[in-house]
Amino acid sequence: MSQNVILLVEDNPDDVLLTERAFKQNNIMNIIVVARDGAEALDYLFARNQFAGRPKEEDPVIILLDLKLPKVDGLQVLKELRAAKRTKLTPVIVLTSSSEERDMCESYSLGANSYVRKPVDFVKFSEAVKQLELYWLVLNEGPPGGNGC
Repeated sequence: MSQNVILLVEDNPDDVLLTERAFKQNNIMNIIVVARDGAEALDYLFARNQFAGRPKEEDPVIILLDLKLPKVDGLQVLKELRAAKRTKLTPVIVLTSSSEERDMCESYSLGANSYVRKPVDFVKFSEAVKQLELYWLVLNEGPPGGNGC
């Protein structure tokens, strides 16, 4: 893959389509890999099971993580990401409809880099995606050597 990968961890097919549409509308050409539950996200990130042998070059540059997921919830995914050398520095943006203060506090406590509530309105959602792209894919400088610091 020649473009940087964005991992979207989202179980709602409508939200997946909405996110892909917002990325396209904002001319964000990164490859979006979708994991539809927490277990699939962990398998992708750690290149195991159906993703065994996946090249390290396909590691995501950012992870957009929903919290309310089947199999393994988003907070557990975040906890496992931060515990592993391969993913501990990968930017994780919690992108969720949850407005619960407990979810926000726990997300940051576990190492989320950002917490964004999904706007219901597509225009507002598209603008949020544009801002995420501007900061995380254009302005932000990741650690030298990727996650190998």
